[in-house]
Amino acid sequence: MISRIDLRGRPASSLTRTELAGVLPRAATDVETAVAQIRPLCEDVKRRGAEAVREYTARFDGVDLATTRVPPQALDAALAALDPRVRQALEEAIRRTRRVHGAQLPAETATQVTGGLTVTGRFVPVGRAGVYVPGGLVAYPSSVVMNIVPAQAAGVASIAVASPPQDSNGGLPHPSVLAACALLGVTEVHAAGGAQALAMFAYGTADCAAADVITGPGNVYVAAAKRVLRGVVGTDGEAGPTEVAIIADDTADPRYVAADLVAQAEHDELAACLLITTDAALADEVDAELSRQVPAARHRKRVQTALKGQSACVLVDNEDAALAVSDAWAPEHLEIQARDAAKLAARVTNAGAVFAGPYSPVSLGDYLAGSNHVLPTGGTARHTSGLSVFPFLRLVNVIECDRAALAGTAPLIDALGGAEDLDAHVQAVRVRDES
Repeated sequence: MISRIDLRGRPASSLTRTELAGVLPRAATDVETAVAQIRPLCEDVKRRGAEAVREYTARFDGVDLATTRVPPQALDAALAALDPRVRQALEEAIRRTRRVHGAQLPAETATQVTGGLTVTGRFVPVGRAGVYVPGGLVAYPSSVVMNIVPAQAAGVASIAVASPPQDSNGGLPHPSVLAACALLGVTEVHAAGGAQALAMFAYGTADCAAADVITGPGNVYVAAAKRVLRGVVGTDGEAGPTEVAIIADDTADPRYVAADLVAQAEHDELAACLLITTDAALADEVDAELSRQVPAARHRKRVQTALKGQSACVLVDNEDAALAVSDAWAPEHLEIQARDAAKLAARVTNAGAVFAGPYSPVSLGDYLAGSNHVLPTGGTARHTSGLSVFPFLRLVNVIECDRAALAGTAPLIDALGGAEDLDAHVQAVRVRDES
């Protein structure tokens, strides 16, 4: 069902990112090409504001809206019509996500640098956040939770949501997205999708004030817009096609492994799935399970395309090699279904999120672990974290120094200011010493 890559006989030290480049599969996304297309759109929204957003919405979404703003009564109606079971699940997801993200808030730290000199670091929330919720193949009310809860936990006072309008829903975003916003107490929701929605957040329009930070996943054009707008506004990572790596040994249940591969492939035909195993017999058993589970999948065609495309089973000699392959690939999601899974998880260096043990599937993290499912893709887990409270916070240092401490530091400032030929810097200290 999925191709095999045999890396047995190769020591872990040789299984590096450089050595495995071009060996491990992953969907190719050309963000730079999309940037060339998106940059003029963003500039147009900067110039013409709401008028430009309206035109792009009509062109790309087939909906002509006089305003992007969703009426409050539409939010109330969506929540009232929400399936009670879905509401219960969303409420529990909100509770768990609040608990995890609330615990991330850093404490204020005061450091006594020298006698009379103190630096206090405090984290201050941004004033306004723009949250983007995609509306492609399926609706994502869970993404509403994953983006809004961290912003609320961080203390952001103003939060706006944008999601693509749907002609079938009267030009409004999907009802489940609207209902999730209502559950979270967010009343500012905009019917706008794609790059024009992000440009709206970055520059502001008559309908939507500019945001300080934009977060949320999306397609390649959303990623391109983030790249174009970075610097104008803060952004989270550039999310691409979803992916999972599963490290499994002879103790793994092939039914679980196959089910988790199918679940990830269900997202997108470009989804990448990598099984890394020390047991060739398990690889055969997973193949047999896939041959049973894939035909029964609701989104069978999508799953088949992803598994036959950018997915593979990698055979390795031992757990060290398995970890090396995973770190080289730097997956968005990493499952470990092997002996001492927690100990192996502690050794992982490159992953968006790690799911340790047979009863910690990615699906749990997608909805109800309390962790965030907005995660780095495409190998960017080497340098980027999943969404948390931190993109919504800024570290502000408060420096307090008394006269004696400044006088004692003055000769050192003399030396450094002189070395950089910045005499006024030196004098700004010396004038205090002389008064």
